Amino acid sequence: MEGTCFLEGDSAGESPVAHTDGHTDVLVVGAGPVGLTAAAELRRRGVRCRLVDRLPARLPYAKAVGIQPRTLELWDRAGLVRAVLEAAVPMRGQLTYVNGVEQPRLDLKLPPEVPYGFAALPQNETERILEEFLNRFGTAIERNRELVSFTQDADGVTSRLLDVVTGAEEEVRSRFLVGCDGAHSVVRKGLGLGFAGGAFPEEYMLADVEVDWSLPHGYGVRAMHRDDGGAVDDVLVCIPLPGVRRYRVSMSVPAELSSAAAQTGDGIAHGLEGGRAPELAHIQAVLDRMSPQPTVASTMRWSSVFRISHRIVDRYSDGRVFVAGDAAHIHPPTGAQGMNTGIQDAWNLAWKLAAAVAGATRPPLLDSYDAERRPVGTEVVGRTVRHAAEGVQADPGDPATVMMRQAQLLVDYRGSPIVGRAERDGTAGPQPGDRAPDCGGLATAVAAYPLRLYDVLRGRDHVCVLYLTGPNTGAMTELATLAADFPAGRPTVCAVLADGVPADDLPLPAYRDERGEFARLYGARESTLFVVRPDGHLGARLTLPAGKALVSHLQGILGS
Repeated sequence: MEGTCFLEGDSAGESPVAHTDGHTDVLVVGAGPVGLTAAAELRRRGVRCRLVDRLPARLPYAKAVGIQPRTLELWDRAGLVRAVLEAAVPMRGQLTYVNGVEQPRLDLKLPPEVPYGFAALPQNETERILEEFLNRFGTAIERNRELVSFTQDADGVTSRLLDVVTGAEEEVRSRFLVGCDGAHSVVRKGLGLGFAGGAFPEEYMLADVEVDWSLPHGYGVRAMHRDDGGAVDDVLVCIPLPGVRRYRVSMSVPAELSSAAAQTGDGIAHGLEGGRAPELAHIQAVLDRMSPQPTVASTMRWSSVFRISHRIVDRYSDGRVFVAGDAAHIHPPTGAQGMNTGIQDAWNLAWKLAAAVAGATRPPLLDSYDAERRPVGTEVVGRTVRHAAEGVQADPGDPATVMMRQAQLLVDYRGSPIVGRAERDGTAGPQPGDRAPDCGGLATAVAAYPLRLYDVLRGRDHVCVLYLTGPNTGAMTELATLAADFPAGRPTVCAVLADGVPADDLPLPAYRDERGEFARLYGARESTLFVVRPDGHLGARLTLPAGKALVSHLQGILGS
């Protein structure tokens, strides 16, 4: 904690309140995957940040387990993806059974240029990896700290934190407050945000067990029973986890474990319930009637009953206070969309807050968080509710499009107030607001192996990629000068050269597009400047000469 601390107000009936003579730039509340992502991205950019959580320790639960390819791309950008790849297991597809009859197998296949596939990792392991990454920047989770209340003014936010062990209260002054504090968010309630939606009547059991079946490794299992009218009256869903035949299983709750009467004070029934937890015998009973192969469950690490709601806030921010993850949207776990959407919320917000803290921002930048992420949250809530009721086949589009959407690779911010417009209608390749795709086959004079575009982007914020179909030293010199002189953000600049363009004595780092993958995937038939944002989306796509347009675009976001 920054600054010197002293206590006052130790009168009867009052908790002592600690005041600090220092400030923090951003206070993040909630140290799940979303809050850890927000804090890590802020600290990686040099922003002073505190991360508080009311829990005394990380929960040992495999709640959210699916890792989407888009999330892995972002973790690549930060430089922490290797730890995830070493800890996770691949999700190769899904085996589906209806009334014991195997249905066509679903294989999770993506285009070859997508660098990562689907993966599974217990949430507590995801949190461990993110926490260790955050610790590299000298920041640790402050545990047993609960947000009690907050007020904001034109210059910042004043928050009251309760030490749940000692009862002491601390007053914290920050420039911004980010609520990543879950479905029962104190931040959301403090802002008075609407949280429209409802709850599903069904309850489920959740458990982390090992089974002895011989089903293919890396495949999830979904077994359903339909009654004579075609309605699903029993279900078993198993997601593979790291370990030998280890799965997170979910299934309907038997009557003796029903916690339907349990209700939180805010009326939101979502997540793990307290009370009686399922025993191994309850899990085995469902496996006996629903498993596609006879199997015995063992080594149960934990179990719980859980409920599902679907809700979304009416806005993602108010003044200097923001919400992300479950604090902003909750929905069925179908397709492993929730945690990944929250992580991407946090990433989208963090680079913008970092720019604001640095004093390098225009008003539309922070406003764009709601403009960009709330439509994504709305779409995810609607889609997962449809899938919960009708299955993934309810998703419109051809199978390849459905798979890309599930992988969260089709999220776009077209129409955002901070992205440019397409230079001309009908242009092939990604447009401003779209995800910037990866590509391979980039060669340099020094490296003896080809690079990927994401190797070039890793660890950087705004990157200006100048694609040249012919010699144009003038454009390269202009771009290098503009980037060097730009006072806010200092974008990184590089060139990608079509095969045959001379690469000697250039004023920019240059990579040769030896296999033509960049040109193909970016639809670049002529020399073009691509501005890639810190979150891996295109901010602008500009034809040459692009100097004035680039300055206008960056000044509109980062100021001058």
